[in-house]
Amino acid sequence: MELKACVLFLLLLLSTKLVKTCDFPAVFNFGDSNSDTGGLAAAFGQVPPPNGETFFHRSAGRYSDGRLLIDFMVQSLGLPYLSAFLDALGSNFTQGANFATGGSTIRPPNRTRHQSGLSPISLNVQSYQFNDFHVRTRQVQGIFKQLVPKPEAFTRGLYTFDIGQNDLTGGLFLNLTVDQVKASIPDILGQFKTVVKDVYDKGGRFFWIHNTGPIGCLPYVLEYLQINEGQMDKNGCANPINQLAQFFNRNLKDLVNQLREELPEALITYVDIYKARYALISQAHKHGFEYPLKACCGYGGKYNYNTYVGCGGKVNDNGKEIIVGSCKDPSVMIIWDGIHYTEAANKWVFFSYCKRVIF
Repeated sequence: MELKACVLFLLLLLSTKLVKTCDFPAVFNFGDSNSDTGGLAAAFGQVPPPNGETFFHRSAGRYSDGRLLIDFMVQSLGLPYLSAFLDALGSNFTQGANFATGGSTIRPPNRTRHQSGLSPISLNVQSYQFNDFHVRTRQVQGIFKQLVPKPEAFTRGLYTFDIGQNDLTGGLFLNLTVDQVKASIPDILGQFKTVVKDVYDKGGRFFWIHNTGPIGCLPYVLEYLQINEGQMDKNGCANPINQLAQFFNRNLKDLVNQLREELPEALITYVDIYKARYALISQAHKHGFEYPLKACCGYGGKYNYNTYVGCGGKVNDNGKEIIVGSCKDPSVMIIWDGIHYTEAANKWVFFSYCKRVIF
């Protein structure tokens, strides 16, 4: 009932503008690992266990112990979990598709995945995939017709975007300064705008856009960039990095307002993920969580995170090979693997932003 009440609240907000019947027949998602439900796994190999252990009880293409924000979103709308567009086995696209892949950026990366860790499937490529999907769903025949959305789903569907984090951290990991990364943001958001307008030109009218979270609180950033104590806030997060995320978010919000002017038939919802996630991290104990900056599935160091050995990887510990596994109770942890969030944190954030949606 709690989940249903949340989505009814969201749909009531949406219905105050253009939505006459609050039912979305499909969701089409664009993003990175924060919303990837199997795209990167289909392209480059499965996500290892213990990913997926809490909810799916198996690896399910997600970088978490369970469900992501996009999973809670579609579940609340009464829709099935989204199949990854790249996943050829067992996928059903009748009620949407997920074009997100882990490591995706808005701007195309200029280095290989092996060199940078970034996905070659940047937002423009996801847009190409969507365009192809949009055309071919009208061409398929026979039994395959039953596995794709109906034409009206593309106009009445909800288009969700959760991407941008890797554009910021990717620049920092290339040893760019914060100011240099800030200087790249207008071009990054210019490319984001192009994709949103392209979806609109193809009939999309309902958009749900997440800003980026407090990346200065994530172990992979804190470990790699070696932030000094004077740059930490009272919660142990890196001030300069979080300020960069907030700068990106202010510019993204300005862009959303521009798009509302330029796309008169669109309803665009801007969701303040940063505020919700930082609220959880800064008040973790109040909400029943422990060790807000420590990874559940990791190995070694202050944050239980190792840059070279990820969740599910193998490490030599005093001459014995062990598999990096999860903590005893992921339900009280916020950070899953040093980069991504636990299902418990995702669930908390989802219900929190029900109260913080910004139009």
